[in-house]
Amino acid sequence: MEHAASPTVVRFGLSLPNRAVLFGLPVQTLFDETKLAEQSGLFDSVWVGDNFLSKPRVESIVTLSALAAVTQRVKLGVVCLATFPMRHPLPLALQWGSLDIISGGRTILAVSLGGPSRYGPRFATELATMGVTDRDRIPRLKEGIDCLRLLWADGLASYDGQFYKLKDVDLQPKPVQRRLPIIIASNPGPDPAIEERALRRVARYGDGWQTDGTAPEVFERRWRMVREFAAECGRPGAMLDSSLHLMVNINDDRTAARREAVEFLNHYYGEGNVSEEKLQSWLAIGPPTAVIDKIQRFVEAGCMTLILRFAAPDQLGQLERCVEEVLPAFEC
Repeated sequence: MEHAASPTVVRFGLSLPNRAVLFGLPVQTLFDETKLAEQSGLFDSVWVGDNFLSKPRVESIVTLSALAAVTQRVKLGVVCLATFPMRHPLPLALQWGSLDIISGGRTILAVSLGGPSRYGPRFATELATMGVTDRDRIPRLKEGIDCLRLLWADGLASYDGQFYKLKDVDLQPKPVQRRLPIIIASNPGPDPAIEERALRRVARYGDGWQTDGTAPEVFERRWRMVREFAAECGRPGAMLDSSLHLMVNINDDRTAARREAVEFLNHYYGEGNVSEEKLQSWLAIGPPTAVIDKIQRFVEAGCMTLILRFAAPDQLGQLERCVEEVLPAFEC
């Protein structure tokens, strides 16, 4: 099945390092970045990360609520809600629906399976503490999405699942968006069978696909698969967005840019947790022209939203250079 070429207009999102607050980044920097991104007119959205114990950070929904109060235009989302299988859909539906009201209908909910226990002791502790097993994660994702859509729809919500049960629940208030988009973040490994199952899950349950650390040619192939699978299950046109989380360090000295980016990521995610193979796809580094070229490769691969995280201590300086020297290259 053939699909249209990638869009001529790409949207840009700003990914805030809300975990870096634990390492000395002033909380005010998150607000300053957000305001500058919105004022530039070049960013369509602002995003934060999410975890409980595995990668501690300022809590995502609370942070987005604060950002909603200091913005008017940009959409607000998570890259991604990794705690989704650990959150009961009823309070989450109320929390996220309230955020949508506070922001005037500007939210994008991106969910994922979160990390399995094999990722390390912190992930295993997080799951065990929340009473979730590795085997539970996939069915909890599916049931959670089903429940959210029922709770946000008109009328009473009833659901009889393995993990979640609702009976004649009238959740109020409802989100401003009558069909609030739910994006599924998925970055499966190289096993073709696992890749197909993961992308079919995106196609059946999501309104779009989000990923990171993926080479442009892999991104292009997987995005095509997602849309084909969506058409197969009777959801043609359901995939509203394809987004990529990209690490950026703008520096005229490419070697210095890479060194600073790797140091930042090792500190942010833990030494040794970011492989050399992932870095090749995950990093857009060097002079503005090099960053532009890397972004353009993903645009040509069909990426509709590039979510940029600045892998550097000087968050505002990087953002200013991006606004002045990178993003204007993509204006029509």
